[in-house]
Amino acid sequence: MEQLSLANPVFATYAIAAGIMLLKGVAMSWQTVFTMMIENGGFRNPEDGRKTPFNPKPHDRQLEPNPRVERTRRIQMNDLENLPYFFVAGLIYVTTAPPLWLAQVLFYGYVVTRALHFWAYMTAQIHDVRAMLWTPGSLIILFMAGASAWAGLQAAF
Repeated sequence: MEQLSLANPVFATYAIAAGIMLLKGVAMSWQTVFTMMIENGGFRNPEDGRKTPFNPKPHDRQLEPNPRVERTRRIQMNDLENLPYFFVAGLIYVTTAPPLWLAQVLFYGYVVTRALHFWAYMTAQIHDVRAMLWTPGSLIILFMAGASAWAGLQAAF
């Protein structure tokens, strides 16, 4: 499978984009924990409100939803809803041997749209702005999936 080798510049481009997206996705977990610590709240489980070395002064409001923590969780949920489609569609797309320039536009374009979507979400932009920034990434996934399905059909018949 030479196509799934870092010697293939298309796969290397995918590996860079997928690696960035994996790091971003994992960073959101850390961001959630960091925000919970800063806010001293937004905990979800009753046991999290107990006195511990990391929670020396528990209080009842720690278990209430915290707007900043919930925003971070929504961003993470959005990643969990979208990134797996990119990973799968992108990997299959690599096997279609697309032109390098097109793969770079699609893979890096997706990374940029996700970064801009993150910015819009973190800065509480209206839904219209977030949707405008989410849409190109979704269209990139649809394009790669369609191109992959088409290539599969051509190879099968």
